[in-house]
Amino acid sequence: MKPWKTLDKKLIFDQSPWLVVEHHTVELPDGRVIPDWPWVTTPDYVNVIVEMESGEFLFFRQVKYGLSRPILAPVGGYLEPGEAPLATAQRELREETGCEAAEWIELGHYLVDPNRGMATGHLYLARRARR
Repeated sequence: MKPWKTLDKKLIFDQSPWLVVEHHTVELPDGRVIPDWPWVTTPDYVNVIVEMESGEFLFFRQVKYGLSRPILAPVGGYLEPGEAPLATAQRELREETGCEAAEWIELGHYLVDPNRGMATGHLYLARRARR
């Protein structure tokens, strides 16, 4: 199967490091050309499910601009430039909860929307966490 080809890129909006929007001109495997394929780049991030030593799971109430009310959320945050995903997960756990975990299990990393760019989410389970 032939891959798609990027023929051209046009910057539409740049608010680095948080958001970059481009239009790509792409050629499909069958030769058709799409002149304005949207491409969005946002930072890679981590989310951490935290299991305390007691066996309880730790979440926190969070308010975000795009939400109408507070929600329960897992620990998470953006990777800093050059920072490894596990180091980000450990840093975010300390910053957001004051906890450290004895065991870390990587649950995988997933492309948020590989057809349109976006980011990679790195997921972890932190076990035997304590303050």
